[in-house]
Amino acid sequence: MARPVTLFTGQWADIPLAELAPMMAEMGYDGLELACWGDHLDVFKAAKDTAYCKKQKAILEDNNLKLFAISNHLAGQLVCDLNNDSRSDGFAPADCKGDPEKKRAWAVKAMKATAKAAKNMGVKVVNGFTGSSIWHFLYSFPPVTDKMIDDGFKYFAKMWNPILDVFDECGVRFALEVHPTEIAFDIVTAKRALAAINNRKTFGFNFDPSHLHWQMVNPVRFLNEFSDRIYHVHMKDAAIQLDGYNGILASHLNFGNPQRGWDFRSLGHGGVNFEEIIRTLNHIGYNGPLSVEWEDSGMDRMHGAREACAFVKRTDFQPSRLAFDAAFDKDNR
Repeated sequence: MARPVTLFTGQWADIPLAELAPMMAEMGYDGLELACWGDHLDVFKAAKDTAYCKKQKAILEDNNLKLFAISNHLAGQLVCDLNNDSRSDGFAPADCKGDPEKKRAWAVKAMKATAKAAKNMGVKVVNGFTGSSIWHFLYSFPPVTDKMIDDGFKYFAKMWNPILDVFDECGVRFALEVHPTEIAFDIVTAKRALAAINNRKTFGFNFDPSHLHWQMVNPVRFLNEFSDRIYHVHMKDAAIQLDGYNGILASHLNFGNPQRGWDFRSLGHGGVNFEEIIRTLNHIGYNGPLSVEWEDSGMDRMHGAREACAFVKRTDFQPSRLAFDAAFDKDNR
């Protein structure tokens, strides 16, 4: 095994951390990537209270688990999202419900606190979302002008640069999970997002091949395009299920519906070529954790988490330090 295998706790936030940690340690995980919701990590507490940080870290240490990153997708989404319907009301405190700008103001404070929390927790990477004010312009009817898209990237820069300033002060990097509904959802938009913030090094990517695969974007090409910006890796699979009846936009059908044109799958049960991803991670020199983000509506999650851990450990491998024919070189005998 070349890299530590961790589990992102976002899909497990209903289980208290003190209960989840021993379960995942028993399954063979080397660490946890703590979600900043549930009781796993309160960023406002962690930003100010080092005793609280020690308490959360002790839960991991008592189970021989390590912490390499924390993730705050929910607050990050509210920074640039329109926030104009009830779907995101649960992401922010109850007194923000129904108020788009109150949600946004809270989210900006939360993301700044997340940088401070990461510093106090001793990690260098925060994963998350940015939201997008222009995602709803994806299909251009009524027609969308170039200026409308340009303004969306400018708004992203306006909102996120002050947040990233705090990340810089804390010595922490932000890794956007490139994902539909975010300012960057493929290679083209990822490049444009970087350009919008003048390519500042604080901002990079949490590589998740599942979101690229179903869009028919080559995950390996993404890694090669952004080889110096891969700050974290999620291991997650997806399956394209097009049959001539459905479409790639999923037909307003929920995850798990077999009529969807695509769906998330437990690792090894979809179409992502993980061997080529591991080879490319070796090539670009990524030595960070491989973090399982487990999502599969058709499988029991305990079975899936155990199987996924074993899959990653079986799939990962170290790069060779010698060419395969180096034995013929007398200097290597």
